[in-house]
Amino acid sequence: MKIDKKLIKELVDHLSEFNLTELEYQEGQTKIKVSKASKGIEQSKTGAIVSPNKAVLNETDEAEGIRIKSPIIGTAYLAPEPGGKKFVKVGDKIKKGQTVMIVEAMKTMNHVPSSSDGVVKKILVNDGQPVEFGQPLIVLK
Repeated sequence: MKIDKKLIKELVDHLSEFNLTELEYQEGQTKIKVSKASKGIEQSKTGAIVSPNKAVLNETDEAEGIRIKSPIIGTAYLAPEPGGKKFVKVGDKIKKGQTVMIVEAMKTMNHVPSSSDGVVKKILVNDGQPVEFGQPLIVLK
């Protein structure tokens, strides 16, 4: 198979032009995927993605409440489908194990369960926002 450098360059240019981090193109059996690393994310020798933003990963003051954290890197969704009813909203009483949002990674929808019973004090992310491993998503009181 001959690599079409012109096509790859064009796809890379589209990343910047449309402010994308990843782009996939397929024509017949030929499939090309180009991506650029997000600023501030690096890959360790073990292959795990590590964020140099230690503030995201550090434990925070529990006086503010119990924090439900993202189990993976991905995109957070507050409802099961676009325009659907949100899993939780501020003021809701929730039970341990109840789904509070979905984090999508590699086209897989991962339900994020509550780590304990409580009342939703704050929702720290917006619908469709990228999140990192260990990033606080919700604060319970």
